[in-house]
Amino acid sequence: MLLFPPNLSPLVADTAAERTVTHLQNSLQFFTERLPSTTELLASLITLSALLLVCGVVWLFFSRVVLKVFSTVIKKTQTRWDDILEDSAVLTRLAQLPPLLVLYSGVSVIPLLEPPWDQLLPRLSLAAILIVIARSISATFGAINGIYSLYTVSLSRPIKGFIQVFQVITYFLCAILVLSVLMDRSPLVFFTGLGAMTAVLMLVFRDTLLSLVAGVQLTSTNQINVGDWIEMPAFGADGTVIDIALNTVTVQNFDNTMTMIPAHKFLENSFRNWRSVFDEGARRIRRHLLVDIDSIRFLSDEELDKLEEIEVLKPYLLPRREEVAAYNKQLVQEGGLPAGANLRSLTNFGTFRAYVDGYLRAHPDLRGDLSMMVRHLQPTPHGIPLELYCFSAKTAWPIYEGIQADIFEHLIAVMPYFGLRSYQAPSGHDLIELASFAPSDPAEPT
Repeated sequence: MLLFPPNLSPLVADTAAERTVTHLQNSLQFFTERLPSTTELLASLITLSALLLVCGVVWLFFSRVVLKVFSTVIKKTQTRWDDILEDSAVLTRLAQLPPLLVLYSGVSVIPLLEPPWDQLLPRLSLAAILIVIARSISATFGAINGIYSLYTVSLSRPIKGFIQVFQVITYFLCAILVLSVLMDRSPLVFFTGLGAMTAVLMLVFRDTLLSLVAGVQLTSTNQINVGDWIEMPAFGADGTVIDIALNTVTVQNFDNTMTMIPAHKFLENSFRNWRSVFDEGARRIRRHLLVDIDSIRFLSDEELDKLEEIEVLKPYLLPRREEVAAYNKQLVQEGGLPAGANLRSLTNFGTFRAYVDGYLRAHPDLRGDLSMMVRHLQPTPHGIPLELYCFSAKTAWPIYEGIQADIFEHLIAVMPYFGLRSYQAPSGHDLIELASFAPSDPAEPT
């Protein structure tokens, strides 16, 4: 069953086609009526070409003459802030402003086109002026950060994150003003519409906002400075902070690799800052020697007499030997048996511990005003650890490692002088030597 009679279908189709053609003709007529005539367009092109030629001359004058004069003057001055202004391209960007001002003044005064096309060129030129001004302001902020970096306070109070915030705000305001100029609308219209986009902006710029807040907290509380040595195992960072930006903190590791860490991660993860070590001028040494327990024994009087020749042991041995002798004498007088464990004696391990303590306190590269201790740790299957706890007066890594190595090399070499042995697990060579001294099997034929 047909909804329409057969004779009406072509009529409906013709009517739809005619309407489409009529709509296209009206649209074409709308644009044709507003296009300038050929004569008017040619005159406008000639005038605009002359105006652009003048703008080109102005641009060449400022970029090739004025900038060169400024560059020559800057190189002759002793101050560095003007060099930073030149390096940050502030003057180069400002040199683009005069030709744009000439262009805007020309297209605004000279009637190049009829309405509504006469407003197009002034709006475009004004938008270009706003963009150049925004770029110049952004470069100025960069120059301010460079000048601030010349002062030592910049290491503890960097402002690069704040500078980047100001640059983002500058470009944001520039975008709003450019849109308002091109669309011939008040900037308040765009600012009013931003309220509905707050949730979207919070979602898009979440990491940026978190890093901004974190950067303010880190710099205000002086937790991280440029030049600090930090360790952050969660991100594999172990090196020097070389840059604190709006979003990231850049760490140059000791293998010369770079680790970029989001600023807000410093508030979520633990990290170690070694700044206090260098500020205090003291770096901790905490390492132990493994002493073979079987080598620990009492010292004889002859051995003690020989050890008294060591200068750092004299303050320890003289009063200790008198104390032990007095105790043993009193024991005999009271009827005790002068033998075995009843008598007190000095051990080689205790004497060696006293020697290590005296050696550390006399060491010129150690801080005697800070904690210094030599102690036993819990015995292990590998021997009894003798731990050294002290602070080096030199904090530079190579020097610190050299001081630490010298101390332990000396102590390892001097241990046999006290009749002690350091523990070392037997190696393959040791086993081969033991096998060579083993008696042969009598049943084995020779």
